[in-house]
Amino acid sequence: MPDEPSKERTDHGGGVFTGYGIGSAVLGLVSVAAIVLGVMIWSGHRNENGEQAYQTRVLQAAADWTSVLINMNADTVDNSLRTLHDGTVGQLNADFETTVEPFKQLVLKLKSKTAGQVDSVSIESLHHQLPGPSGAPGPQPELSTVASRTDTVLVVATSVSQNASGAQPQPVRWNLRLGVSEVDGKLLISRLETLR
Repeated sequence: MPDEPSKERTDHGGGVFTGYGIGSAVLGLVSVAAIVLGVMIWSGHRNENGEQAYQTRVLQAAADWTSVLINMNADTVDNSLRTLHDGTVGQLNADFETTVEPFKQLVLKLKSKTAGQVDSVSIESLHHQLPGPSGAPGPQPELSTVASRTDTVLVVATSVSQNASGAQPQPVRWNLRLGVSEVDGKLLISRLETLR
C-alpha cells in the first residue's frame, strides 16, 4: 500500500478572535452602553422630580407669605408684620418698615377687617446663576453670599375689606412679584413688588 500523504491540519486564520468572540464583545459593549443610558435617564428623571418638588415649595412659601399680607387686620397688624418680617431676607428685610408702611397705614386708617385668598402663583423665572437677565431687577449683592438660589414668583390674590364705617365691602386685587430665596435650606422672601 502506497503511503498516503499525511494530512496535517493547518490553521490559516492566524487570528486570536473567533466570530463568537467578536459577537460577545459587541454584545458586552451594547450592554454597558444600555446600562449607562439607563443610569443617565434615571438620574435625569430624579433631578427633574427634585426640581419640581423644590418649585412646589417655592410657590407654597410665596402663597403663605402673601396670605399673611393680604389678611392683615387692624387687630392683628403687629403680629402680621412680625410674621412677615421674620419671613424676609436681604434688602426687603433691611427696608421692611419702609416697604410695608403704606400697607400698615391703610389697615390702621380704615380699621378694616380683611379676608383674602391667593388665586394663583407661578414661577416667572429661575435664577441659578448671577447676574439676572437684562431689563429685570438684578440680584441683590448681599444675597449672593447667603442665598443659594432665588426664584421669582408672580402672585395674584383677592381680598375683601370691610371698614369700620360699614361701607360696602370692596374687593382688592393683588398682583405681586416676589423674590423667594433659599437661605440655609429655608425659603425667605427677598423682594416685594406690586404690579399694575
